[in-house]
Amino acid sequence: MNNPIRDQEIIYVHMNHSDRFVISSGISFSDFIDGISVDLSNLLLIRHKFEEGHFNMHMLLDYVDQDMLKKISAAEVKNYGDFCWIDFTDEEQLNQLSGQEIAEILYMGHFKDHLKQPFYRKLGNQFVYLTGDDGWLNKTYYQSWEPFFTMLGSVIAKKMMNQREIGFLNFRKKRRLSPIPGEILHSFMDDMKEGIVISLGKSNRNRSVLEIPIWLVGDFYDMDTMTTEYELIMETNQPDGKLVLDRKTGEWQALTKYVVK
Repeated sequence: MNNPIRDQEIIYVHMNHSDRFVISSGISFSDFIDGISVDLSNLLLIRHKFEEGHFNMHMLLDYVDQDMLKKISAAEVKNYGDFCWIDFTDEEQLNQLSGQEIAEILYMGHFKDHLKQPFYRKLGNQFVYLTGDDGWLNKTYYQSWEPFFTMLGSVIAKKMMNQREIGFLNFRKKRRLSPIPGEILHSFMDDMKEGIVISLGKSNRNRSVLEIPIWLVGDFYDMDTMTTEYELIMETNQPDGKLVLDRKTGEWQALTKYVVK
């Protein structure tokens, strides 16, 4: 049975702006690492099955340093089940965490939720990454939204390049799709707060333009239900917006629901 998420045909994004997290589907850990614009020094592995790494005696948890990032990003973390981490800059920072802060971090790994805003001055962390099925249902906290938009723009372009119809798109000479600038994706922030599907599989393409439709589907934690709702909406409604690439200039633009015809 066709599954549009597993087949990389759609990306689901729901932004909780006040609590600073995104629920997503169709974006894996390797996608995140490849697309994020921030240099990560270390990841504290709260829940994982990575067989390498360092061990911190204060936290009684493993962590990976920058040298190991490439290896863990290439690992099949989708087979781990739970895979949860928080970034930090120096191991000595871990040793300064209080019992209360450790409890909050362990709680996030167990319940995939926060007790308080999960950004710690002692760690200087910028992200918290929580999943029990990587790429299917991810919850990621962002201290700043700019890395999120940069990452999403990179991931969309990468996945479009990987579409089977790549020959039809006339990229036979290995021409890359330019990442979608963050300010273009900002146009859909209000819709992201409600929940959108970016439908790579329903893109329209010719020699002049590439159009990627976007549908407003709502707030979901159950991705099977979300997929069912998307397929119903997609069959009966026009897109609520589009991402459009002018292939001659290489420039992207956003068409919101107010101007889509």
